[in-house]
Amino acid sequence: MALISDYLVQGVQMLLVLALAPLVTGVVRKVKARLLRRRGASVWQPYRDLLRLIRKEAVIAENASWLFRAAPYLIFAATWVAASLAPTFASGLMFSWAADLIAIVALLGSARFFQTLAGLDIGTSFGGIGSSREVMIASLAEPALLMVAFTLSLLAHSTQLSSIIEVTQSPAVGLRISLAMVLVSLVLVALAENARIPVDNPATHLELTMVHEAMVLEYSGRHLAMIEFGAALKLLLYMSLIGGIFVPVGMARSGDPWPAYFVGMGAYVAKLGVGAVALGVFETAIAKMRVFRVPEFLGGALMLGFLAILLLFVSRGHL
Repeated sequence: MALISDYLVQGVQMLLVLALAPLVTGVVRKVKARLLRRRGASVWQPYRDLLRLIRKEAVIAENASWLFRAAPYLIFAATWVAASLAPTFASGLMFSWAADLIAIVALLGSARFFQTLAGLDIGTSFGGIGSSREVMIASLAEPALLMVAFTLSLLAHSTQLSSIIEVTQSPAVGLRISLAMVLVSLVLVALAENARIPVDNPATHLELTMVHEAMVLEYSGRHLAMIEFGAALKLLLYMSLIGGIFVPVGMARSGDPWPAYFVGMGAYVAKLGVGAVALGVFETAIAKMRVFRVPEFLGGALMLGFLAILLLFVSRGHL
C-alpha cells in the first residue's frame, strides 16, 4: 500500500507541473500588462493558445529533416522530466534519487542542444542568428549553474535536491553569505536560460534582439505548442528550484500524512504566485540590454558562484 501511495504522489507531482506551467506564464503576462496600464489577456490565455496550436496543422519546410520534426517532442520531454524531478510540494519522493542537480543541468543542456540544431536545420538566417546567440549564452550560463550546484553540494554533501532541501530546512544552516551569492547567481542564470528581460524579450520578433523566438520562428501547429509548453515548464522548473532550496517553507516529506501534502501544494502554489508577480514587476522596471553585454551579465553570475564556493571553503576551514 505504501508503494502505491509513493507512486501516486510522484504521479501527482508530474501532473501538477504540467497543470501549473502555463498558469505561471499567464500570471507574468497579466502582471506586466496591469503595470503598463493595460487590461491584458486572462491568466488562462496560455492554455487556450496551446489548445489552439495543437488543433492546427503543422506547416513544415520542404528541406526540413527528421530532426526538425522530432526536436519539439525531445525538448518537451527533457524539460518535463527535469521539472518533474525537482521537488515541488514534497521532498524525498519515489524518484528523488534521480533528482540530482547535475542531472537536471544535463537534461536542460540536452533540450538546448536539440533546439539549437533545429534552429539551424532549415538554414534560415533567423535560425542561425538565434542558435549562435543561444550557444553563446549557454557557454556562460551552464558553468554558472554548475557553480551553484557545486556550492550547494559542498553544503549538503550531496547533489541530490532532497538532501539539499533537508539541509536548508534545518535551522543549523543559518544565514550564510555564500547562500545569498548562490541565490543571486541562480536568479541571473534563470533570467538568461528562460530568455527573459534583460537578456531577451519573449514578446518581440525584432531580428536584432530576439534569441529564443528566432530559433522557433519556422515552427507552427503542434510543434510550436510543444516548444511553448517546454518553455513554460522551464520557467516553472527554475521557480521550483529557487523556492524549494531557498524558501523551503511548508514543504512536506515522503511518508507524511496526506494533509501535509495538501499544505505543501498550497505553499508551492503561493511560491509560484510570488515568483510570477516578482518576475512581472522586474521585467517591467528594467530595460533589455544589448546582446553583446550578455556575457558581462552572466560573467557576474559565474563569478558570484565561484566566490560562494570560495567563501564556503574558508568558513569551513578547508583553506
